[in-house]
Amino acid sequence: MSKTSPMTKLQGKRLLAKVPEITLYFWIVKLLTTAMGEATSDYLVYHINPYVAVILGAIGFVVALILQFLVRRYIAWIYWLLVVMVAIFGTMVADVTHIVLGVPYMVSTITFAVVLTAVFITWYKTEKTLSIHSIKTPRREFFYWATVLATFAMGTATGDMTAMTLQLGYFPSAILFAVLFLLPAIGYFFFGFNEIFSFWFAYVMTRPLGASFADWFSKSPKISGLGYGDGIVSGVLIIFIVIFVTYLSITRKDVQKASSSRAYSNHLSSSEH
Repeated sequence: MSKTSPMTKLQGKRLLAKVPEITLYFWIVKLLTTAMGEATSDYLVYHINPYVAVILGAIGFVVALILQFLVRRYIAWIYWLLVVMVAIFGTMVADVTHIVLGVPYMVSTITFAVVLTAVFITWYKTEKTLSIHSIKTPRREFFYWATVLATFAMGTATGDMTAMTLQLGYFPSAILFAVLFLLPAIGYFFFGFNEIFSFWFAYVMTRPLGASFADWFSKSPKISGLGYGDGIVSGVLIIFIVIFVTYLSITRKDVQKASSSRAYSNHLSSSEH
């Protein structure tokens, strides 16, 4: 009797694509969720018991994570619900690290950056790819969401570090991260930057970019904000997220095409022989 190789078993568990195609809609909703997570986390922490807020954030994150892993293909509202909960909970983790544990923003930024780097290295050594078109097995999906959570925690600390520790203020910080967000796109289209590197670099920058703009709109003018308040900013962003996700759910414009799946499968098969 021939033995079944671990790779064959893993392929038997292969799913349909579990993440969206990278389109303009992806970046719009991603930036909206990063900003919303910042404003919503701050609103909850300061308007209810902060410990209760963190517990609720953790519960919401776990429930959304379970939903995402239960489905066998990309479903817009489930995927983006988890991104929203990661945005809220990731922000809380970074804030608790600074406010409760007293860790300076500079230290927490470096720490979360090391964690993110470790996740990337482990993911690549285990799966030999970091492509979002490869998220078709439970293990790769686990690495993907571990990366997403680490980017949110690091991005929150980074945005606060530039605004508060380096005293740039929220709007200058937002401009800084907007430039850093656009750099990989420019590099990819004009200078041949690696596609996967460009994607993840831009993805990491979405968090401090969205959070900086959210803080600029919501925080008091005394600390370089416009003073609209966390509740109002959060509410407006939630409305926009619902509109875009509903549109994507109906049109399915962000579903990865079969051609991408076949191309990746062919690449995987050729690399195994």
